[in-house]
Amino acid sequence: MRFRDRLDAAAQLAAALAAWRGSRPLILAIPRGAVPMGRALADALDGDLDVVLVRKLPAPFSPEFAVGAIDESGWVYLAPHARQAGATDAYIEEVRAKQLRLLQQRRATYTPARRPVEPAGRVVIVVDDGLATGATMIAALHAVRAHAPARLICAVPVAAPDSLESVRPLADEVVCLHAPEDFGAVGRFYRNFDQVSDDEVIRILAATTDAA
Repeated sequence: MRFRDRLDAAAQLAAALAAWRGSRPLILAIPRGAVPMGRALADALDGDLDVVLVRKLPAPFSPEFAVGAIDESGWVYLAPHARQAGATDAYIEEVRAKQLRLLQQRRATYTPARRPVEPAGRVVIVVDDGLATGATMIAALHAVRAHAPARLICAVPVAAPDSLESVRPLADEVVCLHAPEDFGAVGRFYRNFDQVSDDEVIRILAATTDAA
């Protein structure tokens, strides 16, 4: 299965999540790539949009490979392979502090005029454009669960099977359209996988705030 782009993936996810239309779900997108998807899902499901801010902790010698992730509270998830990838205690503390500062900067940039939307008591759908290691989704689900949603759903178009299994215990429901054994990388399942810019995220979230 391949998607034309993120909006095509969002449309297919919306169909899979159609049962939640009418419950005013809160769609929490993981920036940056999932924010346009989150907007499309919120529109399709008559829900609200916000972001859940998490950052991966990159491996020491492979910045695209996650050895864990951090949420806005400073909570850290470390993947089982973190130590084998060379992540020492000193390295983890250094990269944790750096990524936490970046999260604080992102919050100030993305939603400067308002507080995050409160997930308590709501159906919450956390969306990303795919799961590679699953680290950022694990951190995102942990962060949202702390706010006591009524139901917590993980929604992704594509995922590595092992990563999909790693997130299942943290969500009440997992919706994934495609989990191929020969996963490789998220981008290979999209014909168009252009980067989403900070400016686009800011524009989408500003429009969301204006419409509220």
